[in-house]
Amino acid sequence: MERQTTTARRTGRFPYLLVLPAVLLFAAFVVAPGVYALLLSFQRRKVNGGLLGGGTHTVWAGLANYRDVLGDSDLWSGVTRMLALGAITVPGTVFLALLFAVLLDMERTRLKRITRLTIFLPYAVPGVIASLMWGFLYLPATSPIGGDHVDFFGRTAVFFSVANVAVWGAVGFNMIVIYTALRALPAELHESARLDGATEWQIVLRIKVPLVMPAVVMCCLFTVLAALQVFNEPNTLKPLSNAVSSTWVPLMKIYDDAFGNSDIHAAAATSVVLTVAALAVSFVTARVIQSRFQREAK
Repeated sequence: MERQTTTARRTGRFPYLLVLPAVLLFAAFVVAPGVYALLLSFQRRKVNGGLLGGGTHTVWAGLANYRDVLGDSDLWSGVTRMLALGAITVPGTVFLALLFAVLLDMERTRLKRITRLTIFLPYAVPGVIASLMWGFLYLPATSPIGGDHVDFFGRTAVFFSVANVAVWGAVGFNMIVIYTALRALPAELHESARLDGATEWQIVLRIKVPLVMPAVVMCCLFTVLAALQVFNEPNTLKPLSNAVSSTWVPLMKIYDDAFGNSDIHAAAATSVVLTVAALAVSFVTARVIQSRFQREAK
């Protein structure tokens, strides 16, 4: 009896041992930096020695950094640009991912493995490398896609240029998610629909797409969160275009405050505000989606 109890205890602890490395890494590289950033956001550097300046020291600033952040016009301009980019990247990424997944799932499609790998490969390219590659494709001197006739870095066109890089890199991952959900559908559904005389596209629109909507919604959530964290694409393209400033999106503003202006406390406050906003957006989106599916289930 005692041996069974000991074995049961060891078995019960085993799952915790398996997740322990992930928990430690999460605590070390996410929780600890987050707590440190929160502490920094309530502090400020103060100059000693009057006008001559005898050095600086850290003082408690309370909510002063947050008031400055929320009143910063550059931050709100960056938020507007980020939302404009999101309005392009989110529907574009999800629509193309769904379209490619549906086409790959059709019986008449040939070379599925090569096509699937080709669509997925851009996701494996690091964001900085992808942005540099597309930057040279946009430049008039090196562009093979009409950069000498089209200003890809114009004040309006730059949004589509940056969004194109983000969509190009994200479609493959989302396509795999939706394609996996399509492959998990019972084959009997397709066969019975064909016996009833349904065409291939009728099966897609009336059976496949409604049944994989949870996967599509999950991809929407992933893409929205990625749009809130856009940084690599505009920051890499900044040296190539005058239309992209150092505070073009919120994360670039945080980077500029921390390393350009050496004001890490303002950068920490902006990071906390952006994190809270991202959590709020994800929470509201998840609740809306959950309530919608619950209503449909009833």
